[in-house]
Amino acid sequence: MTLERADAGIAVSIEYGLALYQATAMVTRGWALIEQGQAEEAIEQIRQGLDGHQATGTELLRAHFLGLLAEALRKARRAEEGLRVLEEALTIAHRDSERYYLAELYRLKGELLLQQTSLRAVSSGRSTVSTAENCFNQAIEIAQQQETKSLELRAAMSLAHLYQSQGRHKEAHDALAPVYESFTEGFDTTDLREAKALIAELS
Repeated sequence: MTLERADAGIAVSIEYGLALYQATAMVTRGWALIEQGQAEEAIEQIRQGLDGHQATGTELLRAHFLGLLAEALRKARRAEEGLRVLEEALTIAHRDSERYYLAELYRLKGELLLQQTSLRAVSSGRSTVSTAENCFNQAIEIAQQQETKSLELRAAMSLAHLYQSQGRHKEAHDALAPVYESFTEGFDTTDLREAKALIAELS
């Protein structure tokens, strides 16, 4: 449905010359392609949207859009490129106080650091894993401060997966279960279904 709405938004924007809305719809279309597993096409679509967005002279939402690009790069296993994109996103978010997506940016940074470690010879692996863990904890702290429970759940899942990979099953369970249990609705959403399955696995 998102893909359909994005295509419709692009068509209307082209018809009426709405450059900013066209760029935003292109980024949204790219996000939908990420979710469908079409990472390379998503990267191209989001980059086009970002270029169009920047051409309008606005910075609003750029950090968020760069986060979506970083996610697409992660899916394409292009970790180093994704980390460069995230550094720009984090700089913008801190500079312009566009902090609503900050927790997710730090979570993505942690995920990309772990992917980078797995893709290269693990010489500095331990310190990189420690940095990734710090990113997840930072994401959780920011999400708690902002009371953005969905982003807190995502960060807690990333931390739990890391602990699970290290054989630290109790710590993984303890990091995730309280966040999951704080929800009172939305249990049919992807994130909550995945969290429930992971908690059961860890138990």
